[in-house]
Parts: sequence; structure tokens; C-alpha cells
Amino acid sequence: MHINLPEKLYYSMGEIAKAFNVNQSLIRFWDKEFDILKPKKNAKGNRMFTPEDVKNLQLIYHLVKERGFTLEGAKIHLKEGQKKTLDKFEIIKKLENIKIQLTNIKNEL
Repeated sequence: MHINLPEKLYYSMGEIAKAFNVNQSLIRFWDKEFDILKPKKNAKGNRMFTPEDVKNLQLIYHLVKERGFTLEGAKIHLKEGQKKTLDKFEIIKKLENIKIQLTNIKNEL
């Protein structure tokens, strides 16, 4: 899944939910379930997600929504092989970006 967010220090819950095309309640649920998510809270108590949180959300989304992991399975997978999983996920993201660039080049020819 390719997330299209402008580069910022913090993202609101609404921006995150829209980027992932999911309900805000799912993001709140994942925040409670996964220790790797550590959004800050502003003065109003609203969650503000960092780029690192976005990367971790992408990883959770990939495991749960795209690969069909249960939440418990995703938690175990993240704890046992977080570095390995993250490396694979980064490679997949880079390949997807290359595919998009190649498709754009092809369309320009």
C-alpha cells in the first residue's frame, strides 16, 4: 500500500485515517493494541502521529490487511522479527515506488 502524505513532523488522526482509507476508530484501536505506536497528544488530547508512527502503521496495515495476520499474530511477528519484517517491508515499498516511476515513464513514451 502506498501512503501519500506530505512531509510533516506530526499528522492528525484524520489525516492518517484518510491516507489509509480506514475509520479513525481502527487507528485508535491499533494504537491501543500495538506498543510500537507512540503518538504524542496535543493540549486537547488528540493523537498526533510522527513519521515513524506512520511507518509502523504501514507495517501493521501490511500484516493485518494485506497478509491476513490476526492481531495476535501480527504482534508476535513484530516482536520476533521486527527488524527482518521492516527490512522486507522497506524493500517492498521501494519496489512499488520504482514500479510507479516505470509506469509513468512508459506512459510518457
